[in-house]
Amino acid sequence: MGSHRRPAPSGLDRGARSATLCVLSAAAAAVGLVPAGAAPSAPSAPQDDARAEVDRLYAEAERATEAHNKAGERADTLREKVTTAQDRLARQQERINTMRDALGSLAGAQYRSGGLDPTLALMFSGDPDDYLDKAAVLDRIGARQAGALRDLRTAMRQLSQERQEATRDLTELEKSRVAVARHKRTVEQKLAKARQLLNALPDEERAAYDRASRSGRVPDLGGAVPPSARAAAAVAAARSAVGRPYVWGANGPTGFDCSGLMQWSYAQAGVGLPRTSQAQAYAGRRVPLSQAQPGDLVTYRSDASHIGMYMGNGQVVHAPHPGAPVRYDPVGMMPISSVTRP
Repeated sequence: MGSHRRPAPSGLDRGARSATLCVLSAAAAAVGLVPAGAAPSAPSAPQDDARAEVDRLYAEAERATEAHNKAGERADTLREKVTTAQDRLARQQERINTMRDALGSLAGAQYRSGGLDPTLALMFSGDPDDYLDKAAVLDRIGARQAGALRDLRTAMRQLSQERQEATRDLTELEKSRVAVARHKRTVEQKLAKARQLLNALPDEERAAYDRASRSGRVPDLGGAVPPSARAAAAVAAARSAVGRPYVWGANGPTGFDCSGLMQWSYAQAGVGLPRTSQAQAYAGRRVPLSQAQPGDLVTYRSDASHIGMYMGNGQVVHAPHPGAPVRYDPVGMMPISSVTRP
């Protein structure tokens, strides 16, 4: 009987077997197989991944919300500036028309008394600068006419400059409007995707997430006292807002985003804060977290895209994200960027 022993592999065969083992090892890694002797890592549950993705989308939506608020604030400022400029331009144009009418009356009187002075004819060429630049002609008109023409030239130059500035502001206003619309679309897309992920969770998981988002606890604030009357008024306002819904882009009184809540709360104390969390982080004196007092603004993340109000005993009030109303949370709920006392 012939032998069925497999012959010893050649070098080529050994290389092929080695390559095959490499491929199989890579495939095993790709499907999550763990070599013998290695400590297997516990895979994360799909629900955990979905909740983490929802939190990430909410954070990105909040950044876009603050960008939307900033662009909106810029647009409001420019809109007011353009309106004021347009009113000023109209008054300036009316003044120029009055000056021209007065000079026209003077020219008519000269014509009736013996013919139109050639210097006035030059003035009506529409270019008073051309008239005034011709020094040889100046001594042929009276001081009154020369003064009136100089005033007209100055007024026309000023009008031209203000028109150029107004045009630039209008261009910037349009850019701000476009930015507002762009950031709004980004926020809406992020929130829609987050809601889609939440709706895909099993009912129990989604209910648990919603319960956590609606925590209505009122913590022990340790009897902390605000450092000033205006801080006390802002703290009282923020407390009164607990339970009201998060509404992106809103600054009260029925709904808030994070910076909108801070702006509204301090407005009840007669203090004007900027609209965005990034600007609010600089709306006062910086203090260490260890010295935080009720009414201080606590800014979060390296880009200062979230903000809350310190209430004492390690607690803040803030507007977290859509679906989570204004509530109390521990001050260390996320990385702190700064603490500011308005």
